[in-house]
Amino acid sequence: MFASTLSELHNGFAWVVIIGNALAGLWALACHKVPSLRSRALWWFTALAQFTMFVQVALGVAMVNVQGLMFPQFHAFYGFVGIIAIAIIYSYRAQLKSRVYLLYGFGGLFIMGLGIRAMLVGQG
Repeated sequence: MFASTLSELHNGFAWVVIIGNALAGLWALACHKVPSLRSRALWWFTALAQFTMFVQVALGVAMVNVQGLMFPQFHAFYGFVGIIAIAIIYSYRAQLKSRVYLLYGFGGLFIMGLGIRAMLVGQG
């Protein structure tokens, strides 16, 4: 029972990761052009959206450990690359201060793409 629930949670939560990072990325890109959209809420939402990637990877690791399943080739790779991408985006924020909205905008869309790719590879 727990294993199937964990699997369903991992599969469903993938959409939270994808949609959350897409919205955060689009919001940040919009903030680059429209300064009135800039607010502290963007950064809280972005942090929450990026945190979902960590939760998703933890759910996947827990699922593999509980069920003892083998995951499809490159499926876990995309999840861990997502975590690394978040770290790289965060590390460049000071150097790209004048373009921070572009950094987080395209970064959010990149994380979304990794989530989509992981989902597609996981189905195969």
